[in-house]
Amino acid sequence: MNNVVLYAPEIPQNTGNIMRTCAATNTRLHLIKPLGFSLDEKAVKRSGANYIDNCDYRVYENWDDFQSQNPGEYYFLTRYGKKPHTSFNYTNPDKKRSIYLVFGRESTGIPKEILKSHLDTCLRIPMTDKVRALNLSNCVALMVYEVLRQQNYNDLLREEPFKGKNYLEE
Repeated sequence: MNNVVLYAPEIPQNTGNIMRTCAATNTRLHLIKPLGFSLDEKAVKRSGANYIDNCDYRVYENWDDFQSQNPGEYYFLTRYGKKPHTSFNYTNPDKKRSIYLVFGRESTGIPKEILKSHLDTCLRIPMTDKVRALNLSNCVALMVYEVLRQQNYNDLLREEPFKGKNYLEE
């Protein structure tokens, strides 16, 4: 299973958007406290566009709590990463190991103490020197879909389920 981990997220709209992406991709979301908002806030629900009920998410007290319950392969998105996000193999051929994409808080990222013990799996999305970082929810979507692309999109639908596969032809 693929997983998104948000370390101490601060902005409810980002988390709502990420919940929607996770619901759309059968990706589990892990939220590590402290959260900069309540999950009951209108902003989270509005950004999640009522898809939050379809999001499989869990909340943890801290990094150690999360790590003790979730063995697998961890990939850390950080502006300090030295390898592009596309340089890793996320195909997960044996399906026995879980992949965790770890993202930090919007203002400060993932703590240096955590990153230092995982330097080989710190990655970065290439960009110019004109911005410090991309929006968190955009980064999550980009990363989730890169992992899914490498996995041939697993069991995700390839046809529009609501209006039918021949909608454009009709």
